Amino acid sequence: MKHNILEICYLIGSVTFIMGLKMMGNAKTARKGNMVGALGMTIAILGTIFLHEGEVSGMIYGLIFGAIALGTIIGWMTAKKVQMTKMPELVSMFNGMGGACAALISLIEFNHYYHSEFPKVVLNAAITGAYHPPYGFLIAVFAGLVIGSISFSGSVIAFLKLNGTMDKPIRLPAYNIVNLVVLIITFGLLAFMVYSGGIILTNDLQPSGIMIYALLALALIYGILFTIPIGGADMPVVISLLNSFTGLAAAFGGFLYDNKVMLTGGILVGSAGTLLTVIMCKAMNRSLGSVIFGAFGGSTAAAGGPDVKGSIKDIQVSDLAVLMNYSKKVVIVPGYGLAVAQAQHVIHELELLLEERGVEVKYAIHPVAGRMPGHMNVLLAESNVSYDKLVEMDDINPEFEQTDVVLIVGANDVVNPAAKTDPSSPIYGMPILEVDRAKNIIVNKRSMSAGYAGIDNLLFYDPKCSMFFGDAKKALTELVAELKTME
Repeated sequence: MKHNILEICYLIGSVTFIMGLKMMGNAKTARKGNMVGALGMTIAILGTIFLHEGEVSGMIYGLIFGAIALGTIIGWMTAKKVQMTKMPELVSMFNGMGGACAALISLIEFNHYYHSEFPKVVLNAAITGAYHPPYGFLIAVFAGLVIGSISFSGSVIAFLKLNGTMDKPIRLPAYNIVNLVVLIITFGLLAFMVYSGGIILTNDLQPSGIMIYALLALALIYGILFTIPIGGADMPVVISLLNSFTGLAAAFGGFLYDNKVMLTGGILVGSAGTLLTVIMCKAMNRSLGSVIFGAFGGSTAAAGGPDVKGSIKDIQVSDLAVLMNYSKKVVIVPGYGLAVAQAQHVIHELELLLEERGVEVKYAIHPVAGRMPGHMNVLLAESNVSYDKLVEMDDINPEFEQTDVVLIVGANDVVNPAAKTDPSSPIYGMPILEVDRAKNIIVNKRSMSAGYAGIDNLLFYDPKCSMFFGDAKKALTELVAELKTME
């Protein structure tokens, strides 16, 4: 009876995961989808705890609920207090914790196998060779360990890069060769451990489980080597890829325990993360193979871009207010600088003010704007910007020719025309927002500093472009105030 009810709980959890993921595909229902998925997870967890077959002591229940309470409090408070600019770092760390959990599960289950099943047959196997390892179990254990460990160590490095602790990519000599060798050794050891049962015999025919810790160390090292050379401009790609790794590791945990809801959740996260990675790669004009083998991110840091010569012009807030007030169509391009300045609320106020004057306002969203997939969507949703006004790159590009003013706030590389015109540029071939086709281009930046690609932006020297210098929040607040005086 308990088993049947538990299976129903898992079915409910699986269905709510799918429903929640579907709802999160739309900003209007994303929050509700998150709650639906959380409800399903709660049902699955409680069902596992109370409907588990076998006796469980009160102390174990106390430890379980104590750990749940502690994790809930820490997670809730951390997510509640985090600034929007720090959201990518939080996502990376939470993702890393998921990978670490999958790796720990594999270690624990292997130790159960090592201390219970294997010692009973090891001596007989050493003499007769009659022992046949449980290959399915071992594949799930070792694959979960490797993938979870790579996700954990890679996510930690991504976190350090995003918070500025490791603000520059590091390229080791013959990096690609070293990385590939470590990867081959890691999966070679994994295959050998599955074949051999994961145990080696000492000289006195005693079993030793040291190989699994060697596999753990290799996986952690590869996760570091995989992530450490990647530049900041490529963070959206690596975050989505590491997210898919965590989902895949969780799916192997589902195989390990024959747990349907764990398997479903892992597959959903893994497949969604993989699909998002492919989309991010397309947006960055990079192949998935180059991401997997670490052959991206380094060149952008080293390249200096074209030798740009030309003059720039700036615009005063009063002139900009007049220009926007008498425009028919304005497109706003948000970037990471908008998040840093926490100017999402004032830019929404600017949008509402312009619409009151009869100006059509839209937001142009590049797939890799910000530091994680969907960063700008989340940022603008926080200030109640209507989702209908957020237009993706492929849809907004044809509209720029009919746009009176493009206001670029904190974006850089995603609007650089060098991606289309300069074959020597490290971002050449990357799809961009074609803002240079608009009638007037306004760029709000603190200074003339380069973006994460480390190259100058040709757009700044366009005769139609004017620089609106200053902190985004302060500058936009002044613009809103100036517009209000024109009523």
